[in-house]
Amino acid sequence: MTARHASATRGTQQPAASRQITVRRAALADLPTIVDLRLALLRENGDHPVYGRLRVDARERAYDVFGAQLRSSNEVMFLAEVGSAVVGILRCVETLNSPLLHPDRYCYVSSVYVRPSARRGGVLKALLRRAGEWCGDRGLSEMRLHNVPGGSAGAAWSASGFAVMEEVRRKEVPRVRR
Repeated sequence: MTARHASATRGTQQPAASRQITVRRAALADLPTIVDLRLALLRENGDHPVYGRLRVDARERAYDVFGAQLRSSNEVMFLAEVGSAVVGILRCVETLNSPLLHPDRYCYVSSVYVRPSARRGGVLKALLRRAGEWCGDRGLSEMRLHNVPGGSAGAAWSASGFAVMEEVRRKEVPRVRR
């Protein structure tokens, strides 16, 4: 690379698609990064009627919750990296289905987040590929997830092969004073 080319490209961000994306299993040492990514996901959906009600002490609570998830034997979190930067996260949980339905177990995918600067660069695809391998290793034949309606998330999930199969609804119940 010439000095002129180096100075012309310095400070510009190379698209994620043209850089190597690696996906690895998260460890307890990654907990601060996991908390940052998962809180960023919640904040990005701040106008949502459920996810927009973030507690003031959410960061402190998150360490206990996400730490327990990392230690669980029936779930995993994957981190996507470009170079040394963590750009995405995906959580898989081996979940029991109703005993009346097939399959017996499935993978529940949650807490998927890709940093805005790394979107549309193959990060989600790489995370889902690794999640699929995890499912295969556990004999799971299906993945399910919930996503916030609207925006680009629905289109990304559809493009990734996920079909809408149900709706989640919410109703507030008035408090009874006693």
